[in-house]
Amino acid sequence: MAGHMKTDLPAHRNIFRMIAAPTVWAIHFLLVYCTAALWCARDWGSIGALQAVIFGYTAVCLILVGILGWQMWRQWDYFDDNDYIHDQSTDEHRREFLGHAGFMLACLSFVAIIFDTMPAIFAATCQ
Repeated sequence: MAGHMKTDLPAHRNIFRMIAAPTVWAIHFLLVYCTAALWCARDWGSIGALQAVIFGYTAVCLILVGILGWQMWRQWDYFDDNDYIHDQSTDEHRREFLGHAGFMLACLSFVAIIFDTMPAIFAATCQ
């Protein structure tokens, strides 16, 4: 454990920060599939334009998830004390556990956003 105290956010803000990356993933999923469905149903333009819009969504979401993951990595603070077991009921252990869980969720969300975009890469037509 570290010998110095760190300022913690209130517990409810840490929990919401932990689920922020999966929320971005869910929003990306809805944006991609709803945009593709509307684009193809209403014939708004070429597939290349649709792919550009989806890649734009993806770039914004990947950057956002990367920032959230970096914040969670810093909250986890693994290299400060090389402590990855969070089994005590202390503020430090709770903060590090939420950071660890948030970082892992951000990694999962990053990969999932890439997989959400895969159909746009391989789609040749709307039919």
